Amino acid sequence: MVGESMAERFSIAHVSPYPWEARENEVNAHIARVSAELSRRGHRVLVLAPSHSQERVRDSRRELRSARGRPQALLAGTDGGTPRVVAVGEVLDVPASSRRRGPALPIDVARTIEELLGTVELDFVHVHEPFAPSTSNAALRHSRSLNVGSFHSSGERLLSTVLARRFVESFFGRLDARTASTAQTAALMEHHFAGEYELVGDGDGAAERFERIYATLAARRHSREGDRALAARLADRALIDVDLHMHTDHSHDCATPVEVLLATARAQGLGAIAVTDHNEISGALAARAQSQEAGVKVIVGEEVKTADQGEVIGLFIEQKIPRGLTLEQTVAEIKRQGGVVYVPHPFDRMHSVPDYENLLRILDDVDAIEVFNPRVAIASFNDEAARFAAKYRIPTGAGSDSHVAQGLGSARIRMRDFDGPDEFVQSLREGEIVTGRSSLLYVQALKFLQTRATPAAAQRASRARRVKRVRRSAGGRGGG
Repeated sequence: MVGESMAERFSIAHVSPYPWEARENEVNAHIARVSAELSRRGHRVLVLAPSHSQERVRDSRRELRSARGRPQALLAGTDGGTPRVVAVGEVLDVPASSRRRGPALPIDVARTIEELLGTVELDFVHVHEPFAPSTSNAALRHSRSLNVGSFHSSGERLLSTVLARRFVESFFGRLDARTASTAQTAALMEHHFAGEYELVGDGDGAAERFERIYATLAARRHSREGDRALAARLADRALIDVDLHMHTDHSHDCATPVEVLLATARAQGLGAIAVTDHNEISGALAARAQSQEAGVKVIVGEEVKTADQGEVIGLFIEQKIPRGLTLEQTVAEIKRQGGVVYVPHPFDRMHSVPDYENLLRILDDVDAIEVFNPRVAIASFNDEAARFAAKYRIPTGAGSDSHVAQGLGSARIRMRDFDGPDEFVQSLREGEIVTGRSSLLYVQALKFLQTRATPAAAQRASRARRVKRVRRSAGGRGGG
């Protein structure tokens, strides 16, 4: 892990939920002061805001179109005291029921926000009052950068704090730091949305305070390049396809024999596989013992169920790790064995997963994150994992999570051949995720038929037949 120095200059987008023409708005006035000061201090700064002006919106969209293919051009010249203001869409004011006017309702801004944040490489997206629906909330949804949320108003928000609380809370979970303008605002936010809110007033000195927050967060990012000497060593290695997540009949919910797994992996053109049975490594050790004969490299792994903080995979381990330890204890044991900490399906609410705060606690020890798993039913969960990995610069992986042989290789990484955990992690940095056609319903139905729907005696008989077929086929090829 390489920390960023305080002298580093960042690329930052400040996002307002209010039309930028509303300069009497205190939040906009604060953003204007802070962004100008950050720009004067050498940071490259964009301000994203809705607008009442069709002309301003057209001009901004013209700039975005002209920057396609060279998106960093939008940041050019924004580090000399003048940030670039991007009008991301027209808005229609929504009359409030009291004297206080609410944020403007964005019209067709989500697509613009998604395009901009998906192409311009930013260190930070700093959202102000990111309640839904708003430009700030859209930015938080689509950000692939470190996110800072600033809360200014001490007034109650019935929609966000009561009616849509769980929805809003799910997005606030993506914030890597939270600030509040006053103690009253901090108390209100802590009451409705638990978290740590640092007091940063809207007056003088705010830019410097934010700069320190940015530097602290940036220091937690992983090295961008990794080990250059290892990268040079790997440069001429052959490319192989690797499936990093699968199970054998040593898992309680899988009926695939080790022999069938290896034969299928070879047939699918996989050069290496990680066998990651639930709370067990006997299947992985058996696979490794047969790997040379099968012609497939095997990484010994285990998908470990922690006490109450989800699952984590240990790769390149030699000893079984007991289930029921805390997340931190499990990670420490993987590291003790010289293994690789690989977090599977981290944001899939339909699996047992660590929450955002728990992930941040082990961030320094996470070596890789699974960002594509075909058994994840909701694609946005995979997308969220990819966003988390991107902003912390964590190497990304993929695997089939296969519980039946028919699913093996449906997700894989194309990467340089490797020897040992260090070369593996370095090779993963440059790996390419390759996905195939796979029906979740089909493989889940097969899993059910092969396990729960089949009596134990029938499962044993089926296993014997499948292993016999594999051995007969291997004998026909001249294998052992």
